[in-house]
Amino acid sequence: MESTIGRSLRERDVLAIGSEDVSALLRGREVEIVETIAKAYQAHGKGQSSLPHSTFLRFPDQPANRIIALPAYLGGEVKTAGMKWIASFPGNLADGMDRASAVIILNSIDTGRPKVIMEGSVISAKRTAASAALAAKVLDAGKSPAVGMIGCGLINVEVARFLTATCPQIHSFVIYDLDPDSAHAFQLQLEQELGVRDVRIANEIDAVLESSSLISFATTASKPHVQSLESCSRGTVVLHVSLRDLSPEVILSADNIVDDVDHVCRAQTSIHLAEQKVGHRNFVRCTLAEILNGETPARRNHRSVTVFSPFGLGILDVALGEQVYQEAIKSGLGSIVPSFIPESRKRMPELLPA
Repeated sequence: MESTIGRSLRERDVLAIGSEDVSALLRGREVEIVETIAKAYQAHGKGQSSLPHSTFLRFPDQPANRIIALPAYLGGEVKTAGMKWIASFPGNLADGMDRASAVIILNSIDTGRPKVIMEGSVISAKRTAASAALAAKVLDAGKSPAVGMIGCGLINVEVARFLTATCPQIHSFVIYDLDPDSAHAFQLQLEQELGVRDVRIANEIDAVLESSSLISFATTASKPHVQSLESCSRGTVVLHVSLRDLSPEVILSADNIVDDVDHVCRAQTSIHLAEQKVGHRNFVRCTLAEILNGETPARRNHRSVTVFSPFGLGILDVALGEQVYQEAIKSGLGSIVPSFIPESRKRMPELLPA
């Protein structure tokens, strides 16, 4: 049944949805969100999307900071279009603020007019984590009881949330962060918020790599700092969410799965550096969509290390954003911005000769 807000929206209005409402609409729906992300990947793999390259706005005197525009159209069951505009300012962390902030705008695919503007960092974090959890479920086939996590920020918190919701066999975590305080805070979140009983803080990355056959990298690294995965056991799956931790040599030695080959081979990701080193992309075996669509097997073999490198596609943001929008209409959440769009210009009557 449509809510009062749904009935009140008029042609020139735009719905605005803030972070609290976005969070409320997505809370406890991890399994459903993973399904939304899977369908988005499958539609993209079938060519039912339009996905221009992301645009990076950088600042000459602030090399660590950036704002990225991710436009996308997703067809299939969803049929929505829009853009995420997301800023990453790592220095915010020292001031007690989140590193990332974002806004998502969705447009009508019939008129092109904006229909909703919503806070985007919550959606961005959850779609990123859902993508990682989906890859873990597909590539690891639900085998790993323990997870290693390198980087103890917001993204790995969400990855842990989605993994525990979608992979019930997981019961322990080994975590590492350059900042011990962040590691301890993360440990408390896992124990108190997610109910994980077995959480151990490691003193070095290799201790994490040795601990589990499922590893998630979610750091702020801007260049490779891991030169080997020899500490990993055979068949380990690495969720390389932060994209720039692994050296080109590590990438070239792994079984590589990506979300989109063209998108991930840019912006100095580890995959991009490997391409520059060898002059081709043959080391990328397939996309996650090809596995989901049954075009290729999930694992080449269970002896090599498999690395999943998701660039983070705008189709995921618009897919989850559309879900939030539809749920907001049903639930009556959000605020209407009346007459946001200008009134249509009236055609002037033709001047008749006297």
